[in-house]
Amino acid sequence: MHQEVGLIATVAIGFVFAAVLGYIADRLRLPPLVGYLVAGILIGSYTPGFVADSQLAAQLAEMGVILLMFGVGLHFSTSDLLAVRGIAIPGALGRILFATLLGVGLSSWWGWSLGAGLVFGLSLSVASTVVLLKALEEQNMVDSVNGRVAVGWLIVEDLAMVLALVLLPAFAGPLGGHADATAGQTAAGGDIALTIALTLLQVAAFAGMAVFFGPKVVPWILTLVARTGSRELFTLSVLAIALGIAFGSAEIFGVSFALGAFFAGVVMSESHLSHRAAADSLPLQNAFSVLFFVSVGMLFDPSILIRDPIAVIAVLALIVFARSAIAFGIVLLLRYPVGMGLSVAAGLAQIGEFSFILAGLGVSLGLLPREGQDLILAGAILSITVNPLVLLAGEGLQKSIRSAWPAFFESYGKRKHETLCRELAIIKTRTDERNRQHQLEMQQLIETFPMFSQVGEDSQEELLLLFRPKSALPGQRVVRVGDRGDGMYFISSGAVEVQLDDENIPLEAGAFFGEMALLSGGRRTADVVAVDFCEFLVLERRDFHVFMSRHPALRAAVSNMARERTEMNVSRRKRDQSLDAT
Repeated sequence: MHQEVGLIATVAIGFVFAAVLGYIADRLRLPPLVGYLVAGILIGSYTPGFVADSQLAAQLAEMGVILLMFGVGLHFSTSDLLAVRGIAIPGALGRILFATLLGVGLSSWWGWSLGAGLVFGLSLSVASTVVLLKALEEQNMVDSVNGRVAVGWLIVEDLAMVLALVLLPAFAGPLGGHADATAGQTAAGGDIALTIALTLLQVAAFAGMAVFFGPKVVPWILTLVARTGSRELFTLSVLAIALGIAFGSAEIFGVSFALGAFFAGVVMSESHLSHRAAADSLPLQNAFSVLFFVSVGMLFDPSILIRDPIAVIAVLALIVFARSAIAFGIVLLLRYPVGMGLSVAAGLAQIGEFSFILAGLGVSLGLLPREGQDLILAGAILSITVNPLVLLAGEGLQKSIRSAWPAFFESYGKRKHETLCRELAIIKTRTDERNRQHQLEMQQLIETFPMFSQVGEDSQEELLLLFRPKSALPGQRVVRVGDRGDGMYFISSGAVEVQLDDENIPLEAGAFFGEMALLSGGRRTADVVAVDFCEFLVLERRDFHVFMSRHPALRAAVSNMARERTEMNVSRRKRDQSLDAT
C-alpha cells in the first residue's frame, strides 16, 4: 500500500512536518526554512522513524526551483540582464574561479585527487537560487539595484554550471574517474573543444529563441487563453508554459530546468498579463519551494557533524567567509559601491541546488568520494541556516563602515552606481509606463461605461481583451436595419444617430447600441449612422453571450437598459401618434 501512495505520503508527511517545525522555528525567532530543513532530516533515511521517498522528494523540489525561477523571470526583463552585465559576468566568473581554487586547495590538504578537488570546489562556488530569492523577497529587495545585480550574478553562475555539468563527464577519465564510453572517446579523441563549442551554441540558441521569438508567441497564447474567461485554464496555461519551456530547454538545448524556467518568465514578462500570471503561480511557488528545503534535509547525514567536525567547519568557513570576501573584493575591484559589495556578498553566502547536482555527478563518475558529498550537504544546510544571520551582519557592517568612513562609503563607486541606477530606472520607467497605460485603459473603460464597475478587475481585463476596436467616419452607416446582429457596440468617442421610422435618436460617448438583436436573437431594427468621427469597442456575438453568461448581474443591467430604451421609444411613438391625431 505504501508503494502505491508513495507520492502522496511524501508530499503529505513533508508538508505536515514542515508546517509544524516551520512554526516552531518562527516562534524561536529563527527563519522558517530552518524548520523545513529539520523536517527533511527527520523524515530522511539517516534518522529513525518514517522514511520518505528521497527520489520523489528531489523531483518535487526541482518543481519548486522551476516555479521560483519562473517567478523571478516574470519580474526580471532581458534589459535588466543586459544592464547588470558589467558586474554580473566578471563577478560571477571570478568568484567561481577563486572559490574553485580554494576548494581544490582544501581537498588537497585532505589528500584528495585533483578531480575530487575540482568537483568539490565547483560545488562550493555557486549560490542557491531558492535561498537568495527568499531572502530578497523577505527584505523586499527583488526590484532594488542590489537585488537585480545579485539575481544577474546568480544567472551567470547558473549558466557556468550548465557548462560544467556538460564537460565534467568528458574530463572524468583524465581527472582520475570513470566515464561512459561516449565521454571517454570524446576526451581521448581530443574533441573537448568541440563539446564546449556545441554546448555554448546550444545555450546561445536557446537564449536567442527565448529572447527573440518568445515575446511574440507567449503573450499571444496568454491573450487567447485569457479571452476564454476561464481562470483555471489561464493558470493551467501559465504552468504549462513554465514547465514546458523548462523541460524542453533541458531536453533539446541541454540547459538546466531552472534556467529554462527563468527564461520562460522573462518571455512572459513582455505580456501585460504577467502580473496575473505571477499571482496565479505564487501559491505553487511557495508550496514547492518548501519541498526543496525538505528534500535537502533528507539528503543530509547528521553523523558527519560528529565524524569530522573540523572538515565541516572548514567547508562552512569557505562558503560563508571566503566566498563572501571574494565577491566583496571583486565588486570593489570593478569600482562599484561598498554597500553593493556587502549586499551581494551576504546574499550569495550559501550553496544549494547546483551544488547537490554537481556532487551527485562527481560521485557517479568516481571523482568525488562519498565523504565529499556529505561535506557539501553539511555545508549547504549550515550555510542556508545561518544565511539570515549573515545578511544581518552585512547590514551591520554597512552601518559601521558608513559611520567610520562616511566620505569613502558615499564616494567610492558612485559614478558606476549612478550609471547603473539610471539604466535600471529607464527600464523600470518603461515597464511602469506600460502598466500605467494598461491601468488607464481600465480606468477609462469604467469612467466611460460605469456598468462595468459591477464586475471584478480580472473580468474588466478580460473585457479589454474581448473588445474589438472599430472606427467610423461621419455619415458612415455602422448598423443596417434587417442585418443579423454581429455584436454590441460601445461608443468610446464621437456620436451616432439611431434612425427609426419617425425620428432619429442621438447617442454619445458612453452609450451603447446593438444589444437588442443579441438579446432577442432577431434582426437589426434600426439603422445607426455616425454623425462624428467615432471610435467603438465591439463585443462580438459569441463573446457577448459567453461573457454575459458568466456575469448575470451585468446581463440583467443591459437587459433592463434595453427594455427601458424600448419602452421609451414605444411611449414616444404613442405620444407622437396622439399629437398627430389631434
